[in-house]
Amino acid sequence: MQQLTLVAPKQLEWLEVPDLVLGGEHAALVAPVAVATCDLDRAIVDGCTPHQRPIAFGHEFVGEVVAVGDAVTRFAVGDVVAVAFQISCGVCAACRRGHTASCEAVPPMAAYGFGNTRGTWGGALSDRVRVPYADAMCVRIPPGLDPAAVASASDNVADAHRNVAADLAARPGAPVLIVGGACHSIGLYTVDMARALGSEQVTYVDHDPERLALAQAAGATVVDAADGYPAKIAGEFPIAVHCGGTAETLAATIRSTASNGVCTNANIFWDDAVPLPLLGMYLSPITLRTGRINSRFHLGHVIELAAAGRIHPERFTHRVVPWAQAGEALADHTRKTVIVR
Repeated sequence: MQQLTLVAPKQLEWLEVPDLVLGGEHAALVAPVAVATCDLDRAIVDGCTPHQRPIAFGHEFVGEVVAVGDAVTRFAVGDVVAVAFQISCGVCAACRRGHTASCEAVPPMAAYGFGNTRGTWGGALSDRVRVPYADAMCVRIPPGLDPAAVASASDNVADAHRNVAADLAARPGAPVLIVGGACHSIGLYTVDMARALGSEQVTYVDHDPERLALAQAAGATVVDAADGYPAKIAGEFPIAVHCGGTAETLAATIRSTASNGVCTNANIFWDDAVPLPLLGMYLSPITLRTGRINSRFHLGHVIELAAAGRIHPERFTHRVVPWAQAGEALADHTRKTVIVR
């Protein structure tokens, strides 16, 4: 079978690799039909992350089930499913607590699309993907829901759900601040998610005119930071989300979080030496939340919201390209791209 592989910075090649087999009674083989770029993919393609090449590329995807093991009960050949990008068994203590990013049945951080350092799981831009725990990792796509619209559901849209869902459930209607920038799509998905989950005021801050326009069209009040991000955003925000990408934008988001509020950092900082306004956080006080998304825990909620027409991830897709053009498209992509077959 063919597999799109990152072999060098900005160089992706279709390589011939051995055909996959089920390899277990709980497994399924899935043929991807829609694969989305993650906000992290740009940095991986450019060689700006610690991931070791070669990398079988792609981890946000929807596919058609083409084979199932004897113990798979929830899915059958022909079903179209979204697949959690992290490998999780669904039955260990961590998975039962909802910590599906820390499944105890597989090596730490096991996932599709990040290379072989955590196991040979392959990538979504392949003719087939093996899902070792199909019942635990997959969510059926209902008829009428376009796979391309929810191709990013297992990671970036799930991030948006993590960013605001629990906090809006605890504080119905609360204002939400989203500081955008580095996480291009996560910030926009979070605007959509916050509005869908009942926030009565969503404020979105960014320096990019295109993203500002998209956020405004999705119902946010926008703040143009083209001349620099303010040290504190005007207003009281019990829920704040940082997607800005720098220590300065993180500090601004923290300072803009109301007393007893929650600030979620959606960015990855590759350097541990990130200064925080800890005294202000202590005196306010506020809660700072960060960490890897528990993909499967949020995936079902995301698909339900999309199927009900409450969120519209497709409005933030920059372009849709055919499967054969995936390598060229990913070598120079800067916005959310969906590859379809």
